[in-house]
Amino acid sequence: MSSPQENETTQQPSIKRTHLFSKMIRSRWFWLVIVVCIVAAVYKIFLMQTATQAVARAKAQSDAQRPLPVVAVAARKANMDVNLRGLGTVIPVNTVTVRSQVSGQLLQVHFKEGQIVEAGTLLAEIDPRPFEVQLMQAEGQLARDEALLRNAESDLVRYKLLLSQDSIADQQVTTQASLVQQYKGAIKIDQGQIANAKLQLTYSRVIAPISGRIGLRLVDQGNMIQSNDVNGMAVITQLQPVTVVFSVPQDNLPAIMKRLRTGELLPVDAYSQDGKAILAKGTLLAVDNQIDTTTGTVKLKAKFDNKNNGLFANQFVNVVMKVDILSGATVMPTAAIQRGSIGTFAYVVKEDKSVDVRPLQLGPTEGENVAVLSGLAPGEIVVVVGGDKLREGTKVAIVTNGAAGTPAQGRKTSPDGASKGRRQ
Repeated sequence: MSSPQENETTQQPSIKRTHLFSKMIRSRWFWLVIVVCIVAAVYKIFLMQTATQAVARAKAQSDAQRPLPVVAVAARKANMDVNLRGLGTVIPVNTVTVRSQVSGQLLQVHFKEGQIVEAGTLLAEIDPRPFEVQLMQAEGQLARDEALLRNAESDLVRYKLLLSQDSIADQQVTTQASLVQQYKGAIKIDQGQIANAKLQLTYSRVIAPISGRIGLRLVDQGNMIQSNDVNGMAVITQLQPVTVVFSVPQDNLPAIMKRLRTGELLPVDAYSQDGKAILAKGTLLAVDNQIDTTTGTVKLKAKFDNKNNGLFANQFVNVVMKVDILSGATVMPTAAIQRGSIGTFAYVVKEDKSVDVRPLQLGPTEGENVAVLSGLAPGEIVVVVGGDKLREGTKVAIVTNGAAGTPAQGRKTSPDGASKGRRQ
C-alpha cells in the first residue's frame, strides 16, 4: 500500500502536461497555425477540382468537335401505294349442316373428315328397305285402282247403250259416270304415293348439297338417325370462293366509295397474322350500309377465289387493300422519322456534314418506307441510325458498312420509279 507522498509524486508530471496544453491553446500562434493548415488544404482541393473540370471541358470540347457516326440514306422519288389495313375474319359464302331428310339406320358413311367434296357426292346411306316396301304397297294399290277404273269405264259404256234403248234409268248412268271419276281420283292418289315412296327412297342416299370442305363426323355408322336431328351428320363450308369481312376507319370511306363509283375493282390481299406470308388475293365485294357508332368504323367484304385453300372459315387474317397510288412521291425510310415538341421531323445532312432539323408532313406508309408530302426533296440525305445524340448543327460522319464513306442508298426502283419494297 502506497503512501500519500508517493501518490502526489506520481500525479505531478500529468498535472504539468495538462497545464502546458492549456497554455498552448490560449496561445494565438497555435490558432494561427491551425487556420493556415485549413486554408492550405482548401486551396489544394480547389486546385484539384479546377484541374478536373478543365480536363472535362477539354474532353467535352473535343467530343463536340468530333463528328458523330451515323447511318444515312438519300430520299428518292418513287410511286407509293396507298393501302388500308385491317383485321379480318374469313366468312364462307355458304355453310350447310348436312341432315337426313328421313329417319332410319345409318348403314354406311362414304366421306372422310376434312375431305373436299363436290356437290352431288354421296356422303352416307340410310337403310332403304322400309321405303322400298312403301313403294311396293303404293304400286300395288295403283294396279288395283286401275283395274277398278277399267271395269267401271266398261260398265259406263254398256249403261249408255242401254240408256239409248231406254232400258235403264238415267240416274244409273250418272252414278256409273261418277264412279269412273272416283276411280280416276284414286289413281291420282296412288301415283302421288308412289312418287312420295320413290322420293323417300332417294332421300335414303345423303348427297352433298354444295362443294366445300366437310367437317368432323357428328354421327357414327350403325346409329339410328332422325329427320329432325338438330346437330345433323356433318357441316360443309364452301371455301372456293370465300369472303373476308374487315373494318376500316370511317375517314377512309370517301376514297373507297369514289373508286367503287367508277366501277374499279379494288385489290385486297389477305396476310397471315404475323403479316409476312400472303394467303390469298382478291377484290373488294361490298361495303356495309352503316357505320358502327361505337368504333367509328365501317365493315367491308372482300371476295377471294382461294384456289390454294389458304383461307379457313373463321380464320383471323391481316387485310391490305390498295385504294390509290401516289405517283412521283418523295419516299424515305420510316426509321428516319423523329418526334419531338415541334412534331414530326427528320435530321437532314447538309453539304458541310452538319445536320438540319427538318419538320415533315408525312403521307401513307408502306412496309419500311413512308411518303413525305412536304419538307423533304428527293436526293436529300436523312439520318436513319444514330439520331438520338444529334442536335441542330451537329457534325456527323456518314457510315456505310462500318466505315466512313458515302451515304447508304435506298432500295432500287423500277424504271418507272415504282418502289419495289417489301409489302407487309
